[in-house]
Amino acid sequence: MIESITSVWRRIPKAVLFGAAILLQCALLILMVADRVQILREGREVTLQTRPLDPRDLLRGDYVTLGYDITQLPAGALAGQPSTERNPIVFVRLAPDADGLYQAVSVHAAPVAVTAPDVLIRGRVTYSCGSNGRIFCDKLTIRYGLESYFVPEGEGKKLEQARNQQQLRVVAAVLPSGRAAIKRLLIDGEPVYQEPWY
Repeated sequence: MIESITSVWRRIPKAVLFGAAILLQCALLILMVADRVQILREGREVTLQTRPLDPRDLLRGDYVTLGYDITQLPAGALAGQPSTERNPIVFVRLAPDADGLYQAVSVHAAPVAVTAPDVLIRGRVTYSCGSNGRIFCDKLTIRYGLESYFVPEGEGKKLEQARNQQQLRVVAAVLPSGRAAIKRLLIDGEPVYQEPWY
């Protein structure tokens, strides 16, 4: 069986194999772009307040590091519970406050039903308690994939200053599955960067 597969493999011209490899890579790139477009087009918009970060992590190259009020949250009912993996995925229920900023309401190990205007955003716990790291702490540090934003060269300082003065807000698109992407940045409520769909 293996010999017959090997003999067939050897008979395929190298140009065909090379072409197939290129098509496969192009298909993967198209899928990545399509996934991003789906989040930005179909996701529900939520506005998040950024918070200052340690100055050693302010700007690396041409992107700005972002922290949020929803990054460190009390575990609530998850505290002390075992998790299935070392850095488990969790779902955070967000609700808008009086200013329209989305705040964390609760943290869940699995998706829960929410009604508008609440949103469920998916994140990954970056630190767990216990010797094996598979127990939820009382306080969770969660990453949502919204922690960095690429900007044109030289533009980062303005965003850092606005972030450190708590004038920078992020509008994120969140799908019903909880996946999220940054849609635009606001300084004092005015859009300064809009993420293209591609």
